[in-house]
Amino acid sequence: MNLVSSNKTETNTYELKVAVDKETFAAAVSKVYKKQVKSINVPGFRKGKAPRNIIEKMYGTDVFYDDAMQECYPEALDAAAKEAELKIVVVTNVEVEEVSAEGFTFKATCVVEPEIEIKDYKGIEIEKKSTEVTDELVDEEIEKVRERNSRMVTVEDRAAQMGDVTVIDFEGFVDDVAFEGGKAENFNLELGSGNFIPGFEEQLVGHNTDEEFTITVTFPEEYHSEELKGKEAQFKITIHEIKVKELPELDDEFVKDVSDKDTLDEYKEEIKETIAKRLEDEAERDIDDKLVEKVLELVEGEIPEAMYDNEVNTMLREMDMRLRSQGMDLSTYMQYTGMNPESVKEMYLPEAQKRVKMRLALEKIVKLENIAATEEEINAEYERLAEAYQMEADKVKEVLPVDAISQDLAVEKAMKFIRDNAKIK
Repeated sequence: MNLVSSNKTETNTYELKVAVDKETFAAAVSKVYKKQVKSINVPGFRKGKAPRNIIEKMYGTDVFYDDAMQECYPEALDAAAKEAELKIVVVTNVEVEEVSAEGFTFKATCVVEPEIEIKDYKGIEIEKKSTEVTDELVDEEIEKVRERNSRMVTVEDRAAQMGDVTVIDFEGFVDDVAFEGGKAENFNLELGSGNFIPGFEEQLVGHNTDEEFTITVTFPEEYHSEELKGKEAQFKITIHEIKVKELPELDDEFVKDVSDKDTLDEYKEEIKETIAKRLEDEAERDIDDKLVEKVLELVEGEIPEAMYDNEVNTMLREMDMRLRSQGMDLSTYMQYTGMNPESVKEMYLPEAQKRVKMRLALEKIVKLENIAATEEEINAEYERLAEAYQMEADKVKEVLPVDAISQDLAVEKAMKFIRDNAKIK
């Protein structure tokens, strides 16, 4: 197999002319014959036992040619693309020019990865987020812990206030007629939560336990029920209980209950350390995110839509695998969410564009900076993958070729190169 010619027909599109030699084609024809003979009936022979020359005599010497050419296309096109130093994204057309027992030639129209340009990727300026641990942050964290350890206490000596949780019975009426879904008993409602229609929670304020009363509200015009949109309604209310959230005292006893520290001061120091690590991690991730955005802005070149489509399809396959691990699949997910294949693809497209563009940028930097993975790094990656997939490293090598692993590692090093050369303030 060899490349006869490579001609650029338009941006990111090439026409490759490829020749498949006699020996390769003959081997493919023989392979196809062995597959198909089992289902061919020839008079005078048992099914599956007819000699090849007899079948060819009956149906023509080219009876196996089409399928044999299909066998040859992938490897032949791959070899031709490598020789032409092109990375094929998608093949849009294949046309056979000549075919005989001596071999065949074909033309393939291919969309290929673009040759992009990228400049000024060294010395990118990034401002690091503040990692200062303030007293306010420490207090906020401690308040969250107090909230998690709070308890609800019934109050007897006052009326309901905003922030209280009331246990109520209610029934709603429009034009003195009870409506569906407007009734409940012993319902827990936090006043000020905004869970009920406007004006409902506010009108419970000032009322006491065991009190029965009526409130009037108006349903919003955008309410989900057509029958209730914009309607005025009366609700009969009975308050059974008023509860308030009681936070634990902030003292050494509280500290002993929620941590392995003995004093409040020790606990605050631990909280500071935890917050400091969190802020540092967040700042580091933010730097990486900002660097990616800056690099994406530096990329010049026309990227074929087919690359984005391929990446979206990869992301959808990954999503389907995740869903299947949870007992669902992509089709069922779309039914539940009311989405369709087009809307799901549209949802993933922006991230797919970002991934493709960034990968191209990093691959370009790999070339410009002569970045490569060492043998030690490649072996270490195989060992890591072997452990992750619970396979032997040699088995992983059979599935994932060295070239692919080497390129992935080089791309990772390119990102590190950008980070190491950035000006972080």
